[in-house]
Amino acid sequence: MFIRKAKITDVEDIHALITFYANKGLMLARPRSMLYEGIREFTVAEEKGKLVGVGSLHIIWEDLAEIRALAVDQDMTGQGIGRILVNAFLLEARELHIPRVFTLTYQAGFFEKCGFTLKAKEDMPQKVWKECINCPQFPNCEEEALVIDL
Repeated sequence: MFIRKAKITDVEDIHALITFYANKGLMLARPRSMLYEGIREFTVAEEKGKLVGVGSLHIIWEDLAEIRALAVDQDMTGQGIGRILVNAFLLEARELHIPRVFTLTYQAGFFEKCGFTLKAKEDMPQKVWKECINCPQFPNCEEEALVIDL
């Protein structure tokens, strides 16, 4: 398996993978425009030329980053791809000297296995919520906040 930064040519595969889980209500959808605009934040896992996992590390502030849009091909789940991507994002955050990473997710158990701890959403800084206003789930979000200090 090969982990690399995403390319523009990956956008359609990234969109398809995220949309698959979004249609099942397991993660939030991401419009293509957001993927193109934020392509530099995305990292992909590739196996034999096929994109099998994706996610992004989004910088919020000098001391905070978010893991977003983490998804693994349904045929490849349970093989550690999600954990490999999370570890890549945590390494990237360390290299950038960002001391705390969080995620908002419906899959809290997975992130707990990666060392994250649950945190009350109300205790998260206001800047975390700047994009929530555009979310179809707002204001009735059922995602859980989890954090890890590096």
